[in-house]
Amino acid sequence: MHEQMHPRRRPGWLPFLRSPAVRFAVVFGVDAMVTAASLWVAMRLRFEGASVAPYAALFPRYLVTLTVARLVTNYLLQLHRWSFSVPGLQDAVRVVAAAVIGSGLFVVAVVLQGRWPPPRSVIALELLLTAALMLVARFGPRLALVYWHRFRRSRSGPQRTLIVGAGAAGEMLFRDLARSGAHTHDVIGFIDDDETKWSSLISGKRVFGGLTALRETVIAQRIGHVFIAIPRESHEVVRDVVECCAGLRIQIKALPVSFVYFQDRGAADMLRDLAPDDLLSRRRVTFATHERESFAGRRVMVTGAAGSIGSEICRQLLDLGASQIVAVDINENGLYLLEQRTRQDGRGDRFVPQVADIRDRRRIEALVARFRPQDVFHAAAHKHVPLMEASPCEAIKNNITGTRHLLEAVERAGVECLVFISTDKAVAPTSIMGATKRVGEVMTRAVAGRSSLRGCAVRFGNVLGSDGSVVPLFRQQIEHGGPVTITHPDVTRYFMTIPEAVGLVLKAAYGRYGDLCVLNMGEPIRIADLARQMIAMAGLVPETDIPIVVTGLRPGEKLHEELVTTDERVTVEAGGAIRVIEGPPPPADLWTLVDRLERAAADEDAPRTLDALQALVPTYQGPIPSSAPVR
Repeated sequence: MHEQMHPRRRPGWLPFLRSPAVRFAVVFGVDAMVTAASLWVAMRLRFEGASVAPYAALFPRYLVTLTVARLVTNYLLQLHRWSFSVPGLQDAVRVVAAAVIGSGLFVVAVVLQGRWPPPRSVIALELLLTAALMLVARFGPRLALVYWHRFRRSRSGPQRTLIVGAGAAGEMLFRDLARSGAHTHDVIGFIDDDETKWSSLISGKRVFGGLTALRETVIAQRIGHVFIAIPRESHEVVRDVVECCAGLRIQIKALPVSFVYFQDRGAADMLRDLAPDDLLSRRRVTFATHERESFAGRRVMVTGAAGSIGSEICRQLLDLGASQIVAVDINENGLYLLEQRTRQDGRGDRFVPQVADIRDRRRIEALVARFRPQDVFHAAAHKHVPLMEASPCEAIKNNITGTRHLLEAVERAGVECLVFISTDKAVAPTSIMGATKRVGEVMTRAVAGRSSLRGCAVRFGNVLGSDGSVVPLFRQQIEHGGPVTITHPDVTRYFMTIPEAVGLVLKAAYGRYGDLCVLNMGEPIRIADLARQMIAMAGLVPETDIPIVVTGLRPGEKLHEELVTTDERVTVEAGGAIRVIEGPPPPADLWTLVDRLERAAADEDAPRTLDALQALVPTYQGPIPSSAPVR
């Protein structure tokens, strides 16, 4: 699906009507001929073909008066500005109303001229004939084109299609498909859970039943494509459709219904393939007026700005009116691309990219002193668990030493707020990455406790579609024909979308809830189920078209992630989306232990580094051995 909006093209089957002046002249000419023909037929029918005085003598005057009345009425009701590509019910009502008003105006004009009006039967017959012929003249070309497209599809191998959702969006999608010749989809009917529609025809097509009848209908009707035209918040319906169609080798697409009524595109142009986001029952994060006011005009620094989370933080803060975003990242190319996107959006004057390594203390101190941010969002980190298991010293240098440099710099500069982006892997960590994130949480709280800095660590799980996450990996594996690899058949993870995660991070940051917040991630999802659903969404059969291979847990991975440790407790539930956590205070010898850890990492002494990390994070027990064989 194309993200850029395209203007709807004029139909190529009436090229001479592209000029407004020509089109108006043709429409008025057709209306005049329809009026003359209707009056003549009405008079002939009323008098059985005979010439009856005085009506025969008055016929020319009747014709001129009626034609003028009709053309004036049609002009006032804008019938000359007719869209032959998308006529609808309201347009038909306008035609009928113009016909009635025109007849009334004709009678009044004849009476005012002091002449005999035609018989009432002639007026009624002429009204019916004119209304019918004007409707045919306006709707006929579109209807003919619809049947022409249908004929062409029948000869070119139509793709039998079913629409889930027989409401306004589904009916709109059907009409858009029917009048478009740019596809071969032949809509067979609808599926809808509203039982009152089961005995009805929607645009002449049958409603076969509810979702329980979907699989049976797909098989019986030899359906190859299913289009979902329901509100995008109905994620349960999307999951049900995917599960019902699993193994049937059909293509499933979704219609973003919330945009249908506001964008200048047809519904068919907005169909897109299902994404894993559609399977999550996540809510869109919105900001109240007072929340927006708290963001507006702020100077903000974002580290890791080129990453999935960091770039979304930049985007949302710009949307919320931040006066300046200092985007810091060592990834030069990613930062450049982010700057280009921001400039294309017309917000480049508020976006300041800075290439920097958070491990470089002097560089970080110089940036903070130069730009004087009021708020800092720290998203820069090494995050890949297996890579950090192989390079523990690098994980310490970046995730702990780099974080310490930033904390000390913002503390000296008097920054108001720092938000540390953490992870559920920091809870009872079994990986180097999780343990370093745990230390980052503790250091953030410790610096906030000794200074005026308002520090907040925000902990959440996996985000769908982030760089290096499981969803892009599965998608790539499916596109290459498989296999799809999972580490364990029972492994589960918490998931949320990137916009939702960042939206809640911003709420936690400016809501002043506390120094440690955990986002509500909902229920954990089995990775094996996610893999099967993604294969099914691609129109393929799991284990038949695309094999699923278990590779075994990687070093540092757990079967199930947690969000709260045993020594932490939830103190506040903010709107059901953010939980405020009260944990044990930072250890008294925190900075001594951090110094020891940093020295070991600087010496590239991995065993000593791991011992120092375990002393700092007693719950860190090292990686869990793999329990599933690699195949």
